[in-house]
Amino acid sequence: MGRTLVELFYDVVSPYSWLGFEVLCRYQHIWNIDLRLRPAYLGAIMQATGNKPPALLPKRGEYLLKDMKRMAKYYQVPVKISPDDLTRMLSSSTLGAMRFITAVDMTQPQYMEPLSREFWMRFWSQREDVSQPENILSVAKKAGLSSELIQKLLEMIATPEVKNRLKETTEEAIKYGAFGMPAVVAHFNGERHLFFGSDRLELLSSVIGEKWLGPVPS
Repeated sequence: MGRTLVELFYDVVSPYSWLGFEVLCRYQHIWNIDLRLRPAYLGAIMQATGNKPPALLPKRGEYLLKDMKRMAKYYQVPVKISPDDLTRMLSSSTLGAMRFITAVDMTQPQYMEPLSREFWMRFWSQREDVSQPENILSVAKKAGLSSELIQKLLEMIATPEVKNRLKETTEEAIKYGAFGMPAVVAHFNGERHLFFGSDRLELLSSVIGEKWLGPVPS
């Protein structure tokens, strides 16, 4: 039996995407799957689908703060959440970061996992800005990229090729039915199965016939 293609559409502005990313990275060595990381732009998905950030509803925002703390502990992912993070999410642009990750995907895909993780670490664990070139450079160095390679990738961010690739990936997620992130698409038995959120991975395992061992499988 062939391996199941599982695509993860994500943006590093989304803490729930970080949870889903870490769990799927753990299971890619346990399940019979090929995990494909698909950097996309959450802002464009929200705009195209008419979706609104859940934190705009005050009571839901209060709940999300508590929920994320519980989820971070349960998933064993070092998300550090505080009341001002809801505003920080809404006011931060990750377009440059997602274009940089896209450029890496196009040229050096072996760095996708450590680079994406480092962006989340910087934004959601160390609570630092990831929009400026100097911060992107720092993240990329921490992920193991050379200074020469980083400079080439920074130059690629402004090219039509990278911009179009990110746009096309985002549009592909929307065509699959995505309205937020993380969006996980499993290609199984000739069908495409969309799962929204980091708390649907147990259901994903059931659909593709794999065993769920919790968010941190031993």
